[in-house]
Order: sequence, then structure tokens, then C-alpha cells
Amino acid sequence: MKMASCSSYIFVSLIFHAIWLICSTQLLVSGKGDKTYVQEACSNYVQEACSVTRYRDVCIHSLSPFSSSAKNSPSRWARAGVSVSLSEAKSATRYLVTLKTHGGGLKGRNEVALSDCIECFQNAIDELHKSLDVLRTLTKMTFDTKMADLNTWLSAALTNGDTCLDGFEGQNGKPVKLLQDRVLKVTYITSNALALVNKLATTGLGSLPNL
Repeated sequence: MKMASCSSYIFVSLIFHAIWLICSTQLLVSGKGDKTYVQEACSNYVQEACSVTRYRDVCIHSLSPFSSSAKNSPSRWARAGVSVSLSEAKSATRYLVTLKTHGGGLKGRNEVALSDCIECFQNAIDELHKSLDVLRTLTKMTFDTKMADLNTWLSAALTNGDTCLDGFEGQNGKPVKLLQDRVLKVTYITSNALALVNKLATTGLGSLPNL
């Protein structure tokens, strides 16, 4: 009987210890009477990072998976933002190419706008690729110059998305609405990425040791 009781205590102890390791993050614990309140730091990291973005809900949803690795690092959040933007731009481009290949119900002016849109997104992908490469190799020696380049490239990527949408202005129909929604999602995420890069720029060199 005593051995079973001892084993039970060990089992409970192991479970308690495992809870502290979830997400590989620090857990904040405070006691109040007989209750213990446990708050995970994971969600706090992404909420704080996304506080500077225009589309905060989109930011939190798209970047939450990076919380445990990015934590309080502006450089890592900027890199995560651009990485997600690049992934979404590639996905949207595949969608647009499929629409063009199979028709997708777009005719006349909309068909021309679709071709222009694909070209815009191909340009945006190039700009996002360059931005991500810079963020992966950013150093104190290149910080000021490269931050200026990042702002230029990400602003251009955002403009490409807006140019794509301009081609469908005033147009109606389900195919157009689906396309617009898909492109808008990319522009929101790219806008957020630009905000995170600007946050890195204002934070300065002090954030680089945490790359």
C-alpha cells in the first residue's frame, strides 16, 4: 500500500513538472487563497509583437506558431513576418495561375487584370525573397543600409498587391470576390511584416544579439 502511494506522488510530480515545460516558455504562477493561476507567456509574446501592426488579429493568427522561438526578439519577429508573407504570396500566385489556366470565369477586362496581377505577385515574391535573405544575414555593420533596403522592398511588395487589386476595381461576381479576398489577405500580412521590420529599425542594433 505504501509503495502504491509513493508511486502516485511521483506520477503527480512528473505531470506537474511537464506542465511547466509546455511551449518551452516561462510560465507565470501566482497563488491566491486555495487557487493557483497559471498564465502562459506564449500568447503574450505574439500579442506584444503584433501591437505595432495595422491588422493585429491577422498578425496574431498568422504568427502565433513563432511565439516560443521569437519571444521578445524584434529581429526574429520581423523575419517571421516576412517569411509568412512570402509563403502567402507564393500560395496566392499558384491560385492566380490556376485561375488563368482553367479560365475561372474571368473574361475580358478581368482576364487582362488577372495576367497583370500574376506579374505583380511575381515581382512581390522577388522582393520578399530579397527581404528574407537580408533578415537572415543582418549584422551591425550592415544594419542601417539594409534596413533602408528592407523598407523599400517591402513597400514595393505591398504596392504590387494594391496594384493587383486596382485592376479589379468596380468589378463584380463570385470569382472576382474570391480573388480579391485572397489578395487582400496577402496585403494585410505584408503590411504587418513591414510594421515588424519598422519596429526592428526603431529598436536598433541592441536587438541583433538575440538573432
